[in-house]
Amino acid sequence: MTKMAGAVDGGKFAVEISRISTDNPTETTLDALAVEEPLEIRLGLGRGHRPVSITMRTPGHDPELAAGFLFTEGILKSPTAVRAIKHCGKFPRNRNTIRVDVADDFDADLGKLDRHFYTTSSCGVCGKTSLEALATGARPLERPDFPSIDPKIVHRLPETLRAGQSVFDETGGLHAAALFETDGRLTLLREDVGRHNAVDKLIGAMFLENKLPLADKILFLSGRASFELLQKAVMAGIPIVCAVGAPSSLAVEAAREFGVTLLGFVRDRRFNVYAGGERIN
Repeated sequence: MTKMAGAVDGGKFAVEISRISTDNPTETTLDALAVEEPLEIRLGLGRGHRPVSITMRTPGHDPELAAGFLFTEGILKSPTAVRAIKHCGKFPRNRNTIRVDVADDFDADLGKLDRHFYTTSSCGVCGKTSLEALATGARPLERPDFPSIDPKIVHRLPETLRAGQSVFDETGGLHAAALFETDGRLTLLREDVGRHNAVDKLIGAMFLENKLPLADKILFLSGRASFELLQKAVMAGIPIVCAVGAPSSLAVEAAREFGVTLLGFVRDRRFNVYAGGERIN
C-alpha cells in the first residue's frame, strides 16, 4: 500500500510507491506528484464578502489566479478596483480560501456572482450551469493585422516552453501556459494542474501589473485549446494562441469570430492554422 510521505516545495508532493517492472525487481521509492487542492475565491464587498467560485488548483500564485479568474469572467475591469488580495480561513493552513477586496466605488454586474460554479482541474467550462454563463463581455480584437509571426519562431516555442516547466519535469502532471514576444522571447510562464488555472494565473499577473491588453503577445498552451481558453485570451486582448494539442470546434469558431490567430498541434516542427492565417508570414 502506498502512503503519503510529506509535502515537497513548489507545488509537488512526495508519495511512497512500489515500482513494478518486468525487467527489474520491485522497488519502494518516492514519487513526486503535482499538488491538487481546492481554492475558494471570495469577493470582498464593503464589510461583507461573497463566495464566487471553487476551483481545483496547484497552490502557488493564488492572488494571480483569483485576479485572472475574476477578470476573465468579466467581474473585475481594472486593477484599480482591487484594494487587497489575501488568504483567509482556518483550514487547511489558511491557504485554500482567498479574498479579493474591491474599492468602495466598485461597480460591476453583481448578478454574475449568482452563477456560482465548481470547476475541476481538468476542465473549467464543464462546471458552468449554462451556455449563457459563458457570456463575459468579450469583444472582437481590434487591428486584426497586428502582430505577425514567422513560422520559424513558432517552431521554437514548444522547446522554450518545455525548458521552463520545472515542476512538470519532476511530476509529469501539470499544464503550462506561457506568454511570448513575437520574436520568440519568453515573457512569463505559469504551471497548474488545471489548464484554465494556468491561463488565469498568467493573465492575472499581467492584470495586476496593469499590462493589459496583451496586443503584442502570443499565448502558448501545453495542451489542447478549448473554447474557454480562447475566451480568456480574447478578454486579455491576446491576438495569437498556439497549442501543443488540438483545438475544439467551438474554440475554432470563437477564434474566427473574435479575430484570433489559432494554431494547433504546434510540435515536431509543424503546426496547423485554424484561424487568422494572415498573421503568419
